[in-house]
Amino acid sequence: MKALVFLLLLAVVSAKQYERCELARAIQQTGLAGYDGISLGNWLCLAKHESNYNTDAIDHDADGSTDYGIFQINDRWWCSNGQFPSANGCGISCNELLSDNIWAAAQCAKVIVRQQGITAWVAWRAYCRGQDVSSYAAGCGL
Repeated sequence: MKALVFLLLLAVVSAKQYERCELARAIQQTGLAGYDGISLGNWLCLAKHESNYNTDAIDHDADGSTDYGIFQINDRWWCSNGQFPSANGCGISCNELLSDNIWAAAQCAKVIVRQQGITAWVAWRAYCRGQDVSSYAAGCGL
């Protein structure tokens, strides 16, 4: 029982809920901002509506697949969780997408953009496409 409580506390401690400007700086550091002409505002808008800036976000989809991390990257196509059949297009474990360090998630996002564009993300199409997303990066000094 004590071990289970410890593991649950460890999971809570390792989760990272980014502040908007903190995530903006992290996205800049990964080279994702401006990648393929996609602005920082678009990435922040996408992350806001996919995970609410939470690296530990997990969402189970109706088709049985699961989305992981700050950009909600799917295990059917982009990462492997070791259980669900996956194309694993990014060649990574889905657990890497749950890290507070968003480097792996950003590199995988670049792969997705190269193959499908930013329109691969449902939340971007629903909330960001055609919108003025500059407010997401406003006041961050970047």
